[in-house]
Order: sequence, then structure tokens, then C-alpha cells
Amino acid sequence: MGTRQVAVTPNANVVAAPNYSKPLAIVTTLFFMWGFLTCLNDILIPHLKAIFDLSYARVMLIQFAFFSAYFLFSVPWSRIVNTIGYKTTMVVGLLTMALGAFLFIPAASVVSFPLFLTALLVLAAGITGLQVSANPYVDLLGKPETASSRLDLTQAFNSLGTTIAPKVGGLLILSAAPLAAEHLRQFTPEALHLYRLQQAASVKMPYTVIGVALMLLALLIGLSKLPQVETMTGLPGQKANDSIWRHPNLVFGAIGIFAYVGAEVSIGSFLVNYFGLPEIAGLTAKTAAGYVSFYWGSAMVGRFVGAPLLQRFKPGYLLAICTVAAATLVIASMALTGHVAMWVILGVGFFNSIMFPTIFSLGEAELGPLSGTGSGLLNMAIVGGAIIPVLQGFIADHAGLHHAFVLPVVCYLYILFYALKGSKPNSERYTSA
Repeated sequence: MGTRQVAVTPNANVVAAPNYSKPLAIVTTLFFMWGFLTCLNDILIPHLKAIFDLSYARVMLIQFAFFSAYFLFSVPWSRIVNTIGYKTTMVVGLLTMALGAFLFIPAASVVSFPLFLTALLVLAAGITGLQVSANPYVDLLGKPETASSRLDLTQAFNSLGTTIAPKVGGLLILSAAPLAAEHLRQFTPEALHLYRLQQAASVKMPYTVIGVALMLLALLIGLSKLPQVETMTGLPGQKANDSIWRHPNLVFGAIGIFAYVGAEVSIGSFLVNYFGLPEIAGLTAKTAAGYVSFYWGSAMVGRFVGAPLLQRFKPGYLLAICTVAAATLVIASMALTGHVAMWVILGVGFFNSIMFPTIFSLGEAELGPLSGTGSGLLNMAIVGGAIIPVLQGFIADHAGLHHAFVLPVVCYLYILFYALKGSKPNSERYTSA
């Protein structure tokens, strides 16, 4: 995937530096949309769990289906980018997302959990296309020395989407309180089917509106005159006799992305059910969904705070501090009860904020012409969001939800190793050896 080996096509008639504010503003809407849709899963999880009377492990198939798309479709989308370009790939990705959103209508009409999973997989496949095309496009749309600030800004709008989604989803999807599993088991098959139809119908209107919005956004992107970005086949004068497997910082970084996304998604996925526990806060699903916004909103604040700090301090050390803080808060929440435990774990989002971009940039260090391939490997590692939540679901089913958060702590411990040792590029690794 050619994330770094690209360049903006020069225009011989233009002398002054071009102003990319308008195209950046247009592309930033994509970051907001995929952040919103990704976090909406946190509302679907308790909703579908109640409808289908699922275990924690089985309901986490929602995240498994969604984040598996990154592993399955990252390489195909990168080839599509090289064939049809970044702008057209964004359009195709948005239309694929719209198809996935519209698939929620038949899934709710027949009350089929497998069809819900299929809709999520298609939706996430489209989001993967946006990730593969929009991230490098923003990275290259301007001066190289300001690329990180542009990405940080667009990712802040991604966090805005994740902050709004739980509140909106809670109001629209969790409008009616679900019946307890004991009551459902007393229903006749016909009554149970009618109840599930009624509950599942709440997703039809939101995802229909989302599908229409995605189609309109695809039309906007298609009609916009975005600067053309072309792929370069190679960089002359640079060493080609190299392999990504000769860069431990990349390999360890891919595992770090796997662990980070897995931990972040696992925590967010279980918050509604966690806050509903009698020993935590005893909140209804609708009320708890509103508090999930604090988890993602604190990540947005953390990105704005972290951007200038990353310019002043060594990224690896700052990553280590945030990792220790996040792990400490999770452990504290596991040891505590009541509203204190609730607010403590919500604070984890703030320290999650800089982890993804920092791990990503440390993993890409000194790759040179291999940076595109390295970016592809890091992007595929987002599949951690598919696997870690399912594993945490198994722990929750057997040891209880309150203690299942030990798995994210393990993930943070690995990230701490990466921050202090695993992230060293070859120039530092072999010099210090």
C-alpha cells in the first residue's frame, strides 16, 4: 500500500504555494463519519445483546465482524487506490459504506444476527477504503513538515464523531428499555419474534439516514475539485535491498497497534454493560450510553493537548507515561466500585489519545522506500479491535465483567515495552547494542 511513496502533481503555471484549506475541510468530513460509525457499535452491542439474549463473547462478534475488515480489505483497497486514485477510492468507499448501512434494514426486518454482522462487515469494508485513501491523502496535501499537524487535526474530528455517536445512538436506538432475559425465556416463540421485531426496528431509521448521508457525501467528494495525488513507483537513489522484517520497530509496532486498538475498543464496547452493573452504577442502557461519550470525548481533548507535547518531548517517553496512566486507571476501576469506578475508567480515554499516531510514527521510522509497505502492515494490525473484545467477552462470561478488564491491562503492558525498547529504530538499536 503506497502510503508514503506518493507525491502531489506539480503545476508549472502556479508559482505561489497552493491553499489546501478547502480540500482538507472536505476530506475531514470523512474522518468524522468513520469515527461516528465505528463508535456507534458501542450502542449496538448492548442493544443486540438484549434482543438476541447473547453472551458477552457472542455479542462481541459485532466488533469481530467490523474490525476484521481491516485485515481482509486493507491490501485490496491499496491496490484499488493505485488503480483508480485517491479521490475515486474515497467515493467508492463511501458508497460501500452506504450499502452496509442500508443492509441494516433487512437485518432488522427479519431479526437476523448473522445479517447484522454481514451489514457491519460491508460497512467496515467501506471504512477501510476511506482509511487507506484519506490518511495518506491528508498526509501529502501540503508541506511535509506540517503533515503530522494536519493528520492530528483531522483525527481530532474523527474523535468528535466518536464522542457524538454514543449520545445520538443512545437516544435513537436505545429508546426503549429491554426486557430481562428471564422474561424473554417465558415468551412463546411467536411473542418472542414480535418483541425482537419491535426492538430491532429502532435501528432502521438511524441507519437509513446514515446511508443517505453517505451517498450525498460521495456525491460531494465526486464533484469536488480535489488536488490530484499520484503514486510513485520508487524513489531513485534509495536502497531497495531491504525488507520490512529487518526493521524490528515496525514489527513490534504492528503488534503495538494490535494491542492498542484491541484495548481501546474492548473498553468502549463493554462500558454500557459495565455501568449497568449494580456494583458500579446500576444505570439503564440509555443513560449509560450518554456517559460513554466522556470516554471518547476525553480522547479528543487528549489529542489537542498531546499535539504540542509531542513536539517538545520524546514520543517514546510520552507514550510510556500515557500507557502507565491508562493501565493504572483500568486497574483502579477493577479494584473500586460505585460511581468512582465508572469515572476512573472513563478517564482512560484521555491517555489513549496519542497512542495510535505515536505508535504509527515510531513504527514507520527509517523505513525509507518501504514506508508504504510498512503502513499497510500497521493498518492491517487494526484487526486487534476484532480479536481482543471477543477474548474479553470470554473472560467476562466466566470471571465476571468487572474483572474482565485485566485483558486491556495486558495490552497496555506490551505498549509500555514498545515505548521504552521495542520502538527503537535500527540506527539506535544497533548503535546501543
